[in-house]
Amino acid sequence: MSETITVDARGLSCPQPVMAAKKALSGLMSGRVEVLVDTGTSRDNVARFGENKGWRAAKEEREGGWKVVLEK
Repeated sequence: MSETITVDARGLSCPQPVMAAKKALSGLMSGRVEVLVDTGTSRDNVARFGENKGWRAAKEEREGGWKVVLEK
């Protein structure tokens, strides 16, 4: 199993969290990327971006924000 990549995009305004997720996913054919965000808009945009690129997206509420888990 491949390692998990964690991207801390808390405190960043859109579209920066999506750009950070895009950078983490670039070159990956499969794996798990967790993106930490602190706004609902960022959560939804990162999840939508991942799904549009063919990744499964799960949103988990965490203290102070959310974790969007992208897996393929």
